[in-house]
Amino acid sequence: MSGTATYRDAVRAGIRDALIRDPRCFLMGEDVGRYGGCYAVSKGLLDEFGPERIRDTPLSESGFVGAGIGAALGGMRPIVEVMTVNFSLLCLDQILNNAATIRHMSGGQFSIPVVIRMASGAGRQLAAQHSHSLEVWYAHIPGIRVLAPATLEDAQGMLWTAIVDPDPVVIFENVMLYNMTGSLPAEVRPVDIDKAAIRRAGTDLSIVTYGGSLWKCMAAAAALAEAGIDAEVIDLRTLRPLDDETIMASVRRTRRALLVDEGWRSGSLAAEIMARIVEQCFWSLDAPLARVCSEEVPIPYPKHLEDAALPQVSAIVEAARRIMGAR
Repeated sequence: MSGTATYRDAVRAGIRDALIRDPRCFLMGEDVGRYGGCYAVSKGLLDEFGPERIRDTPLSESGFVGAGIGAALGGMRPIVEVMTVNFSLLCLDQILNNAATIRHMSGGQFSIPVVIRMASGAGRQLAAQHSHSLEVWYAHIPGIRVLAPATLEDAQGMLWTAIVDPDPVVIFENVMLYNMTGSLPAEVRPVDIDKAAIRRAGTDLSIVTYGGSLWKCMAAAAALAEAGIDAEVIDLRTLRPLDDETIMASVRRTRRALLVDEGWRSGSLAAEIMARIVEQCFWSLDAPLARVCSEEVPIPYPKHLEDAALPQVSAIVEAARRIMGAR
């Protein structure tokens, strides 16, 4: 695929490329076949690859994620789609107690090359059952990689890099990104899943974020530039392991940092990164660290309340201004 595409198209192109490259690879999950996926990501793949490689599963996350782990143990390369991060709690036992631990507990004799994709985040008025950002729960677990692609290129290319990784990889796709448009290269190129990316260079302030919040931070940085504040925006891309090197190098340059995280404030990924900055860069800071997170409530259904619960551009700008005023 080349030319203008959506984030949804990019994910589909990554899956299709993996299915073509490796006959051991297959997609499984709820409604991924005939329905084409809850977010239309797998639309058309059943007709192209058939039911052996595009497998509709029963409505049992524990069952089909466990089956995917077993298939990976048996030498296959499954891509397991979990409809939404909230439902992934039904298979957390399989991910935490099996996928993440078997390599360690077997003394390296077995690996689990499974990729688990799931939608996360809010903004579509899907209420508390379908709208949370629980990435930090998975980033807490040793033995897995956790990715959060925020661009079309990453959504397409990270998948192949994840599939060839011998360890389990969990990929979070923010629901607000699926309709985002952009350009894609004609060929799928593997994307480095070890490094964060500086999406906007700046000298006054480091804004660190990931996933759907990236584009709010980019908009906030543009607004800050009009006020004479030059913000650098870092896209984490990989939430486990975190790329401390890129984060700390940026903070040492700008001497200030703002963390933006759609997760809840308490125990957030933002809190973890703030702790690391204090441990590694405390004497480089010219102002207290700050963070913008979701309000500590189940995500509401009404649009105005949902918006109020989530990090927004105005809140990011306000927090950045406070940091700059703390000199």
